[in-house]
Amino acid sequence: MVRVNVAQLLKSPIGTVRVYDVSDNVDIGGSDYLVEGEVTLMRTNRSVLVEGELYTDIELSCSRCLSPFGCPITINIEEEYFPTTDILTGSLLPLPGEPGSFTIDELNILDLSEAIRQYALLTIPMKPLCRQDCAGLCPVCGSNLNHMSCNCPSESIDPRWAGLYKLVVSNNQPLGNEEKGTK
Repeated sequence: MVRVNVAQLLKSPIGTVRVYDVSDNVDIGGSDYLVEGEVTLMRTNRSVLVEGELYTDIELSCSRCLSPFGCPITINIEEEYFPTTDILTGSLLPLPGEPGSFTIDELNILDLSEAIRQYALLTIPMKPLCRQDCAGLCPVCGSNLNHMSCNCPSESIDPRWAGLYKLVVSNNQPLGNEEKGTK
């Protein structure tokens, strides 16, 4: 459940705390993932403070070998949700001046899905790896080096120097800075 009716919490005194279990599918990056964990909602003088630790496994592509893999992430949420209507009178309340603030709708439903999505996207690693020792792809033939080795040369010649390389190889000249045996 990522949608919580907080009408009773909004009627409660400041400092009242409620704890809810979360186990629901949430759209993260265009796909639905099961998000589980626990959130604590606390009534403040002007809002409901949400804190929680949630867990999910998302499908990512390895940045080295491009293989898809499941990546477990922990989502730590701490957000303030502002009511849009007064719980006692039903009159509209002014929205907070902070852009991007989360609100509680006119039916007193607090929807965690957008906050979960945003926090999850911030938690995803910038360069995800399927495993720490991922060998990646061969830059020449594109083979996944985790599954097979290839016979491609380990060093490729810069195409700007290819003509000189052919000239040196055809004259059987040594490459590099080998020391000369005589003075």
